[in-house]
Formats: sequence, structure tokens, C-alpha cells
Amino acid sequence: MIAIAGNYNGWVIFLSFVISLMASYSALNLVYKISHTRGKAQQGWMAASAFVMGSGIWTMHFVGMMAFHVGLPVKYDIPTTLISILAAILASYVAFYLTLSKQVNRLKLAGGGIVMGAGIVAMHYTGMASMRSPGMSITYDPLLWAVSAIIAVIVSYAALFLFIRFRHSNRAGFSKWAAAGLMGLAVCGMHYSGMTAASFWCGDISVLQEKVPLDLFLLVGVSFATLCIMLVTWGAIYFDRTVLERMAYSDPLTGLGNRHAMNRYFQEELVESASLAIMFLDLDRFKLINDTLGHDVGDLLVQAAADRLRSYMSDNVQVFRLGGDEFLLAAKNMDEAEAKQLAEQLLERIRKPYMLEGNELYITCSLGISFAPEHGTNGSKLLIAADTAMYQAKRQGKNKYYIYNQELAAQSSRRMELEKDLQLALAKQQFLLYYQPKWNAETNRPTGFEALLRWKHPVHGIVPPDEFIPIAEETGLIVSMTRWVLEQACADCVSWNAREEQPLNVSVNLSMKVFDSKNLNDMVDEALARAGLAPELLELEITETIVMNNVPDVIAQLTPLQEMGITISMDDFGSGYSSLGTLDLIPFHTLKIDKLFMQQSHLPAKRAIVNTIIVLAHQLNLEVVAEGVETEQQLEFLRTSGCRVMQGYYFSKPMPKEQLDEWLESVHLSPLQRKLPG
Repeated sequence: MIAIAGNYNGWVIFLSFVISLMASYSALNLVYKISHTRGKAQQGWMAASAFVMGSGIWTMHFVGMMAFHVGLPVKYDIPTTLISILAAILASYVAFYLTLSKQVNRLKLAGGGIVMGAGIVAMHYTGMASMRSPGMSITYDPLLWAVSAIIAVIVSYAALFLFIRFRHSNRAGFSKWAAAGLMGLAVCGMHYSGMTAASFWCGDISVLQEKVPLDLFLLVGVSFATLCIMLVTWGAIYFDRTVLERMAYSDPLTGLGNRHAMNRYFQEELVESASLAIMFLDLDRFKLINDTLGHDVGDLLVQAAADRLRSYMSDNVQVFRLGGDEFLLAAKNMDEAEAKQLAEQLLERIRKPYMLEGNELYITCSLGISFAPEHGTNGSKLLIAADTAMYQAKRQGKNKYYIYNQELAAQSSRRMELEKDLQLALAKQQFLLYYQPKWNAETNRPTGFEALLRWKHPVHGIVPPDEFIPIAEETGLIVSMTRWVLEQACADCVSWNAREEQPLNVSVNLSMKVFDSKNLNDMVDEALARAGLAPELLELEITETIVMNNVPDVIAQLTPLQEMGITISMDDFGSGYSSLGTLDLIPFHTLKIDKLFMQQSHLPAKRAIVNTIIVLAHQLNLEVVAEGVETEQQLEFLRTSGCRVMQGYYFSKPMPKEQLDEWLESVHLSPLQRKLPG
């Protein structure tokens, strides 16, 4: 056997380095896509990336072998060559798989380097075994073989380290190109050290040739095909980043990041040790502007607000639009004092006037603030906390910020519990009706009762109406609850009137949700028929807000009831939107003065308003009922102002049906002795 001393073609060696460089750069780009996708998309990117990277490494190896000339014509066994390609792809797959873990320790990195290095060694030496030439054989120096294997493991370790280093970077830069160059040199170094370990032998000297022509077609074809694969990959990545990612992660109206971008931000930035401030911002009264000026102006307002918020963006502060008029600011490394300062700036900036389509608009916002890790260690918990705090800011009068705290957490937890239990409260017969009398100060006798809903919770006892009624409104349970109230109140009214000479009516409060359900007339008809109550003894109370929400619809639903003989009252008059322009359109019989005026009846301005309401009601031939009467001074003021029907603790607190029967008997035996003027 004769030892063959081969030689290298320098230009082909350079080509192998270029291919290695391009493959390494492609890998660093692709690892970002793998780390920032989930599910099937992630598996698809990982498979494609492993194919591109493995093919690139193999092509570098194949071109490197073609750069070596041994004076013999060489062909390649196709099955063995395919096995070497598969080894490269599988090794690359291992590398990409290991980059999925958010925290990779040294042991895991070393294990990955060993597995990937073994795959590259298998690819290299299987590729060498695919070489076929008459009379040629290959032997390997054990020491140099071991050195090449060690280099392969070190190269793989370095590659994995760089994958992890750049997995959150999607931008081309000098550092990434430098890293790709280092990886390219390392892969080439491993290949050519492996070639050094090989010794080529020839048993038949007659087959040796002075010059063996380079198979340019094979060389150019393999290189070109591989480079095309990489270029197509780069094109796909570019399109994904510039078009698809913008569509997926950008809000089309404002250009800010959307909810998907926010979720990705949390996944990247929110770790156990991270200090993060979350600000949930909601524009106040935005719906009113949308409804009055149109959605086009509403969109312009959202864009203008987004532009103001965008000015706060920096490396540490990101802004997202979650939808509608809701925005979220996420600030890294911000303590409570800095968050308060930023919140004050945001409130001030948002409430400055907007000039839109010839309209000078003024709007405020409400802010809810939460912190990581104090209020949660994942985006969902932090968002819920900030959202809860934002609604607390709205409840406190809007144009404010509120920081989530343990008390609010307890309230939120209780609300969630009540909402869950409220679903079954009606079926479990946990609701009770209490009745508060309406008193005629002239006759010194009751005229009727207002039905007030109470919830006897099995754990919390009597839950205040102002706590569970809003929940029932939001969930829509108020409709079925109102149906039950109507039926029970009508039945109780029949019961107490069976023992009364003078009829005493019952009044029931209605919600806007009942009007929205379009079932009001059917509910009233069923309740009256089931109890056998005359329509004249039922009174329905609605608020100003209900009236102003949809005047034509409210009139359409109330008119048939009024024609039946049912009394219609406006509850809490003077506390909501002005409805003076609709008082003569809606079939009201009674105005109920809000108790707020009685609580402040010592103020001359409030007394003047009460006098005005009473005069207005009389001129419209409407009855007046004053709520919240608690003192004799208030009663005397109302009596002298011309209001004869009153309601409040001065006459009686709300009471269940059993106590009501006893109370009526006591009134008959000994009418309430009130020191009435006159």
C-alpha cells in the first residue's frame, strides 16, 4: 500500500468557510423564531431550522472534502452520504431543542455539547466513509481522531452558548455576524482537523493521476442549492418579521403593541427576580364621546392618546393597546415612588385638550397599578391586579390612579366568591324581600311599601344590596332575580291587603337589564296573574339613567303597563342625568326625591332644589315621594314644602314580611304619634 499525500484547493476551502459562516448566521436568526413561538408553529420552525443548519454544516463538510485532492477520481456512495446528512440534521435539532429552556445550566449545556458533537463526528466520518475510489482506503490516527472529536464537542458547546446568547435578539448586528464568524471558523477547524487524522492509501499505483479535474458541476450545484435554501430561509424570516409579525403583534389603529405583544413581553421579561410595574389605563367617558361624535372621532381620540403615551416609551418602558380605550404600560426596574410619579404625569398628559375634527375634547383616564413580584409572578395575575385597581380608581371618581393592595385583593376575592355563589342563590332560595313603608304625613297612615331585595348568604350572612346588585347587573342574573321579586312582592301584597280596609300598594325597582331583555311586560303579566293582584296595586320604579339610556324603547315598554293601571315612578330623581326634557313624554305618576337631598337638607341650596322638584311635580300633576327621611326637622320641611308622602327610617326601617304584618297591626291599634305641624 502506498500512502497518498493530498493537497487542498484554497478557493474551495474559502467557499467552505463562507458556507459555514452563512449556515451559522442562519442558525442564530432561526433560534429567535424557535424561542418566540409556541405549539405547532414552534415545532415547524425547529424542524425547518434543524434542516437548514444541518444541511449547511454537511455542505461545508462536503465542499471541504472536495477541496482535498488525492490524485484519484472519487465518487460518493449515496446511501452513506444521506446517513451523514441525517446525522447533521439530528445534531442541529438537539441544539435547537436545548435552546427552548428559559434557564440552561452548565451541566445541561455540556450534555448538549456532547450530544451535538457526537452527531457532527458521526456526520463527518460517515461522510468520509462514503468516498469511493478504485484501490483507495482510509485509516485514522487514533490520537488525532480523538482531538477532532474533542474539537467537535467544544465547537458544539460554543454553538449552543451562542444560540442561548442570541435567542432573544432578532436584529442583525456586528456582534451576531462576529458570533457567526466564530462558529464558522470553529466548524471548519473541526472538519480540517478531522481530515488531518485521515491517511489515504492506494494499492494500485497505476490508477494514480497527476491531475484529477475538479467536479465543478457537483461542487457548484451542492453549494448553490445550499445557499439558495439559506437565502429562502432569510427571506421567510424577513417576511415574518416585517409583515407577519407586525400584523400579529401590532395594533393596526395606533401602531402600538397589541395583546399578543404584551403576552410575549411578559414571557420574555417576567422572571422570578424581575422588578416590573404594570399600569392599566382606561379612558374615562370614552363611550359617551364615541356615541355622540361617532366612531371616527373616537378612533382619532384613541390615536391621539396613544401618541401621548408613546412618548414615554424607552428601553425600560413599553406601551401596549389592549383594545378599545384600554392601554397598558410596563416599566422595568421601577419602584412605587417612581410609579406614582409616572402615573401623575400620565394623568396630566391625558387630560390636556384634544383638537379633533373641529372639536375641542377633554377627557381623563383612570390608572390601576400592580407590581411584580409583589402582586404576581406571571402576566395574567399582574394584569388582573392592575385591572382591579383601575376600576377602584374609577369608583373613586375617575381621573385618578390606584395601587393594588391586600385590602383590594380581599375585596376582589370576596367579589369572585359572591359572583360564583350568586349563580345558585335563587335556586337555593337564599333571597329575601324586606319592605319599607311609604308614609302619608297628612293622614298619618301608610300608603304602600317598597320591596327591597336581600341576600342571606350561608357564610357571610346578609349581603348588602349595593354589593351584590352590581354583580347581578354585570352577569345578567338581575333579570331572573327581578322576575322572582315581582312574583313574591305581588303575592305578599295580596296577603297584607286581605286584612286592610284601605289598599296598600307595593313598588318594585327595575334594572336596565330587564328593559334590554324585552321581557318586562311578560314578567309583570305573569306575576299579576299568579298572585291575583290588581294592576293598580303594583308600582314600578325606574331610575333616570334607565330613562336616558334609550327613551323611545323605555316609553314603548312602559306605556302598555301604564294603560293596565300600573303606577310608574322615577326613582332617585335629581341624582342622575337630567331628564327634564322627557318627563312629559314618559308615563310617570310619581317622582321620588333622592335621599341625598334629605341628608343635606340643612343646606339652603339643597332645600331650594327640593322645593323646585316639588313645584315641578305638582305642575305636571305628579305625586312626590321623599326618600331618606330620618328626622322630625326633615319631615317638617317637606310638609311645609308641599310633599305629603315620605319614606325613611323616621317611619320604619325595612323589615321582612313577618314583621311587616305585626307592624301593620300596631299601626291599626295605635297610629304612629308624630308631632306634625298644622
